[in-house]
Amino acid sequence: MSFDYFSLVKHMSKSITAFILLALSFSCTEKPVENDIQPVKRKISGATLKLASWETAPRTRILEWVEAATTEGSPDFIPVLDRVAVFDNDGTLWSEQPMYFQLAFAIDEVKRMAPEHPEWKDNASISALLNGDMKGFLSGGEKALLQTVAITHSGMSAEEFDSHVKNWMKTATHPKTGKHYNEMIFQPMLELLQVLREYEFKTFIVSGGGIDFMRAWTEEAYGIPPYQVVGSQLGLTYVDSLAKPELIKTPELYFNDDKAGKPVGIYRHIGKRPVFAGGNSDGDYQMLQYTSTGEGSRFGLIVHHTDSVREVAYDRDSHIGQLSKGLDDAAKYNWLVVDMQKDWKVIYPYELEK
Repeated sequence: MSFDYFSLVKHMSKSITAFILLALSFSCTEKPVENDIQPVKRKISGATLKLASWETAPRTRILEWVEAATTEGSPDFIPVLDRVAVFDNDGTLWSEQPMYFQLAFAIDEVKRMAPEHPEWKDNASISALLNGDMKGFLSGGEKALLQTVAITHSGMSAEEFDSHVKNWMKTATHPKTGKHYNEMIFQPMLELLQVLREYEFKTFIVSGGGIDFMRAWTEEAYGIPPYQVVGSQLGLTYVDSLAKPELIKTPELYFNDDKAGKPVGIYRHIGKRPVFAGGNSDGDYQMLQYTSTGEGSRFGLIVHHTDSVREVAYDRDSHIGQLSKGLDDAAKYNWLVVDMQKDWKVIYPYELEK
């Protein structure tokens, strides 16, 4: 298939150099812990907890803002139709280290698809990946990584891709924690999403991740339906075949929902400036800024990864989820910087069961 690597490199939301470094670190992590954990099946009930996983100071600040924003007669009152809350996904609603989970999906998909493509043995980079040689695979650089994305995210119907993602989410495990990826979502953020919905906010994901990848599982994980997910998009083409009309995924980049692209995505998909925004990196800066500079009461939140024991500590110098400008300007825009180590009693939902 035709694939414009250099065009995609220019516009990709995540740095290819970062991907290479992260994938290398990914290959050097501990082997997955053997376990019999089943895919997460949860009822999202954070509203009844009233942010129970949050420490007092951030919990109070959030709940006081919500109360003021939803009380008629309050000077900060926000009508129901304007109660739009947006959240980044990677690093904000679930973990993102040591590589974006969508890239882990792409690598696993190559391995799954390999028996149907014997010609791949003649591709040095893909052959190295299939033989477990991550260094050999990464020696292919940008072309190898982009080819991996192309062959796993296109050339199939939208329904087929959705099924592949769902199946992967049920079986794949993180190489360090041994947990299913949908177990590595943040319990405090689940509670926040549900509290906002209890007060008639509509909650949206606005992420640099692939829109089709996220739509396959976000409703079960977060209670956010597919039509409230905004993300980066590859191409689609409508095929009116004899069997049934289908949407076929194509490899060209259609929309990059990262950095300055996030406000654009919000306007195009949602049509309203949000009143609440949550992110974790400088890739979310423009979304937070766009939200905070609107008229009336606004709330901006940054998840700061400070917990090296329960999760991963990183910010200014990280190759993934870099947070520098956001920290510098948080006070200027009155953003709440959430210190994961100090402000969250637990990180993941399964911790509540211990």
